[in-house]
Amino acid sequence: MDNPSATPPLRTKDGALMTLYRINVAGLEVNDTLWRNWVPDDDYLTFGGSGANRSYGGELHEARQELIVQEIAPDSVYRTCKEASVDNKGASFFPNITWRFNVSKKARHLVRLHFCNFFSDSPGTVKFDLYISTNVSHVIDPNSNGVSEMASPFFYDSVVPSDDSGYMSFSIAPGNNSIKKVAFLNGLEIMEFVGNTTIVVPVEHEPKKHLAPTFGSAGGVALALVLILLFSLRLRLKRPKPVKAEFLYGKGRSPSWITLRTKNASIVTNLNLKLKMSLAEILAATHNFNPKLLIGEGGFGKVYKGTLESGMKVAVKRSDSSHGQGLPEFQTEIMVLSKIQHRHLVSLVGYCDEGSEMILVFKFMEKGSLRDHLYNRKECLRNPSEKTELTWKQRLEICIGSAKGIHYLHTGPDGGIFHRDVKSTNILLDEHYVAKVADFGLSQSGMPDPDHISVGLKGSFGYLDPEYFRTFQLTNKSDVYSFGVVLLEVLCARPPIVNSQRGDETNLAEWGMFWQKEGQLEKIIDPLLAGHINPNSLRKFGEIVEKCLKPQGADRPNMIDVCWDLEYAMQLQQTAVHREAHEDNTTTGVSSDSALPVMQNLSSNSFPIDDYSDTTDTAMYLN
Repeated sequence: MDNPSATPPLRTKDGALMTLYRINVAGLEVNDTLWRNWVPDDDYLTFGGSGANRSYGGELHEARQELIVQEIAPDSVYRTCKEASVDNKGASFFPNITWRFNVSKKARHLVRLHFCNFFSDSPGTVKFDLYISTNVSHVIDPNSNGVSEMASPFFYDSVVPSDDSGYMSFSIAPGNNSIKKVAFLNGLEIMEFVGNTTIVVPVEHEPKKHLAPTFGSAGGVALALVLILLFSLRLRLKRPKPVKAEFLYGKGRSPSWITLRTKNASIVTNLNLKLKMSLAEILAATHNFNPKLLIGEGGFGKVYKGTLESGMKVAVKRSDSSHGQGLPEFQTEIMVLSKIQHRHLVSLVGYCDEGSEMILVFKFMEKGSLRDHLYNRKECLRNPSEKTELTWKQRLEICIGSAKGIHYLHTGPDGGIFHRDVKSTNILLDEHYVAKVADFGLSQSGMPDPDHISVGLKGSFGYLDPEYFRTFQLTNKSDVYSFGVVLLEVLCARPPIVNSQRGDETNLAEWGMFWQKEGQLEKIIDPLLAGHINPNSLRKFGEIVEKCLKPQGADRPNMIDVCWDLEYAMQLQQTAVHREAHEDNTTTGVSSDSALPVMQNLSSNSFPIDDYSDTTDTAMYLN
């Protein structure tokens, strides 16, 4: 039909666009007439999407008569989609769908998302939220692009910088203010800006005939828009303020700016000067930030091990603006930790803000993070002596301590503090394996209405409360949900998100709840625990997890209730141990509370640990 030579690659002053992915959501593999290969989306699903495939057999409207849509994407892409929806009562366990893709670290990508609304023919009834990683969000409104008829294809383009995680995720969720609670995605393309290749682009096409500026086959208008886009993006990337990404509407509309959600809404200026340290002290402690003392990198920057003049071992977090966090997170952590002290919260030793430096100094945690003792194989290979197999009793003690720390935050001064990034890497262990909750850069405090706060989306992939994800309404129950995911990590010794050939195992929360509801949670426990957990203790632990992961925040317990329940699970375990010891000395009978039988290490319990999704880890604790 069309000549592929009429659609050459796009030339930009920064290089060419290399196609990484072309995804036909809910459809089959397609090789279109422009030599483009579209593949199904199933291998990239990480959250929801089960049974969400939808298709449309009617006529596609808008620019069909000029076959413009086929230049952008084939018919088949616009005829299938995945649907995320909730009913009128808001009932849906996971009302959002998420895809994740491997991409180059710290690179710029052109993302094109394809949509076709065949769910409602009433204008204004469908609006939904689109999220790219945890940085970009946008409200998708089919009618805002001049699309008036049902089944009218449209698309959005966005230039998105990737972080250092090596992943880029895309999520859709029904809009909170939408009349019809539905979200959909038909297709997706990801292209990376690479090299400085010069490629000739024909400019004689008439732009008015196009549905939108078409990258790869567009004329002069498309080239001008892209050059403006790249120039604007470069200017903004050079400035020390929030990065911005451009959304280009289909049909050649003006750009709509979206601020990346990488900064807290408010900036605190009254820091605790009693904790202020000189840069000279920190340089002496870290031997001028000697690379040999580098022990990790996280969302805030690089982390060094140091020793103060007093002999105290410390972890020094030095800000790096390229990591995505900055002044608001720096000041938030100082303000939070300077006001609170608790046995199960990390201790802030000091900070430095001389010149452009933003440095936080913490007491060094000898045993690292909870995750290191569960499944962090990379760290075990580097420091095998640091790996310790935690017993069930130790794991319960760590969970109880962490829960007490979070409860203290929720009931503390100024209406409480919501952590917003509870995960296994933010639970550190001292030399006695006492749990310390860490990393308060994303926390929210001092609000007049602590039970109902509307804020920008923050958190880590795999731990995010789906209700908070959908509504942007932050409560203390969002931390409870994240803690429920941590409890499953402790029990199963696997990350919250993995790349698994079996889709039902990808998301730990979904997978764990499936087996909990089947009454067979013992099938997915850490093989190291098999034969060592009392069934009653496991049963109680599973009930706690199920309560924490309730879809509606109002149905979840408070952290004080979680503390009590975990302590009861500990009592059940200890009672069984004492009873078995007594029976071993008096009888050969089998206790009804005997530990679980040793389970075979099923292949489904073997996961690619390196694929965990923590992209903002701060390892401020390793030797």
